Amino acid sequence: MFLYRLILTLLAPPALVLRQLVLALRGRAEPGGIAQRLALSVPRANGPVLWLHAASNGELASARGAVAAILGRHPDLGVVVTTNTLTGRALAESWALPRLTARLAPADTPGAVRRFLDALRPVALVVVENELWPERLARCASRGIPVLVLGARMSAGSSRNWARFRKLAARVIGSLSWLSAQDADSARRFVALGLAETRLGPVISLKAAFAAARQASVLPFPRPDTVLAASTHPGEEAVVLAAFRAARAQNPALRLILAPRHPRRSAEIARLITGAGLAFATRSKGEAPDADTQVYLADTMGEMDLWYAAAGMTFVAGSLSDLGGHTPYEPAAHGSAILHGPDVANSAPAYAALHAAGAAVRVAGTEDLAREILRLADPALQARLAEKARTALGGADPDALAPFLAALDAALCGKTPDVHPART
Repeated sequence: MFLYRLILTLLAPPALVLRQLVLALRGRAEPGGIAQRLALSVPRANGPVLWLHAASNGELASARGAVAAILGRHPDLGVVVTTNTLTGRALAESWALPRLTARLAPADTPGAVRRFLDALRPVALVVVENELWPERLARCASRGIPVLVLGARMSAGSSRNWARFRKLAARVIGSLSWLSAQDADSARRFVALGLAETRLGPVISLKAAFAAARQASVLPFPRPDTVLAASTHPGEEAVVLAAFRAARAQNPALRLILAPRHPRRSAEIARLITGAGLAFATRSKGEAPDADTQVYLADTMGEMDLWYAAAGMTFVAGSLSDLGGHTPYEPAAHGSAILHGPDVANSAPAYAALHAAGAAVRVAGTEDLAREILRLADPALQARLAEKARTALGGADPDALAPFLAALDAALCGKTPDVHPART
């Protein structure tokens, strides 16, 4: 722990300054970024506050229901959401929930974490998924601040990395008050690394608990003819555009919503669309699609629900690369037929359930994707696949968060959180 603290203390401040300079040169400076990351400007808490941390948009989006439930259950409690990215901060702010503020997370240095905790004085820290920072957790433990981890995932590779620093792992993971893993394998790995079984709650998949909000369509495209490429990464847009262009040659009614994982790549993707000879409108520029629009470049954050709701079929991206793919829960919740590439390691059990039910379509590249887009542009087929997907994934479970909320209640009362007996 001493070496970790020394390295972070020496390297974090200059690294943050360098990062801000690079971002500024690229026109993406973080307003107040250094001050927030070094916790130089943390407003003092006015009343009890819970600190909730999630890495970025994906984790935050899945945790929105938990945040709303906490605020509704504890009307005297404020929630400070921290995230590692500006887009994550903007997403949390866009929720406009009462008693919620959002800011960039403090760097994991002794000084930054100490200043942050001194100002905030949180009654508890809730960590979403995998953000287990040693200094942060050690400081919370030393101050008696309970730490609860919601929907944690521990891959085999991450487990091996933690095991190389077994003393640090035992100190960090052993300090947790309560943890729910998102799958049974992760739960076993956390216990092997030092989590007491008495602090292990039931498996909770935040994404599986996702419930789609009803959305009015903001696009003039017929839903059955619309395909969404959701959260695309470099290299995937070219495949999607080529497949869409080939499919559209046979069915000119088709429309594409292209939603990149990182909106900052908008200009790069716009060039790809232009190169494909497709007419497009860009969301971030306020351009409204019309009858001649073939592609809608959805280069904004916090609006994915709109695009899932507008698309009769969704290609779940991150799956044509070595990134492990994004989750199928959101398109399933919105009743959008699911297509995906071969790499779905991040959500393998969910995709296995989908394929066992015949509820998703796997594609390997451009030709497969073009063929399946044409086949799935059928409202009856879309409806059948969507219903199978909802059944296979279990639908949104309104009680999924109950064990976490009970554990949080106990922690806030100074009690040891109860451990649910089921660990499925």
